Parts: sequence; structure tokens; C-alpha cells
Amino acid sequence: MTITNAFKNVWRFYYDGFRSMTVGKSLWVIILVKLFIMFVIFKWIFFPNLLQKNYDTDEERAEAVRTELTTRK
Repeated sequence: MTITNAFKNVWRFYYDGFRSMTVGKSLWVIILVKLFIMFVIFKWIFFPNLLQKNYDTDEERAEAVRTELTTRK
């Protein structure tokens, strides 16, 4: 069995499995919506880019990170 044939078999297995789902499709939609909310919306609201906001150049950002890593207790 060649590598491309193995990939085709794996692809066909998952494609047929997802195509024949009924309840699973709606569960996957819920999972994808939750992941979108967690990684996009939460990051945008709760984790602003403070280095970009507080420092103008890459050198200043690097120095701030270096200082925090070496002097923070």
C-alpha cells in the first residue's frame, strides 16, 4: 500500500463518517462555535496586546519582556 493510497483510505473513512452523521453534525457546529468564542472573542475582550499598546518599537518590547523575565519574583 502506498502513502497516497493510505491517505485516500483515511480521507474516505472520515468523509463517509461525517456525511452519514445526523446528530453529530449539530454537535460539531456547537463545538466549532464554542472554539470560535473561546479563541477569538475572549482573546479580543480579555487579552489586549499590551506590548503593542505600551511600546513603540520591537527593541522596546524585547527589552520589556527581558526585564520581566529576569527581575520578576
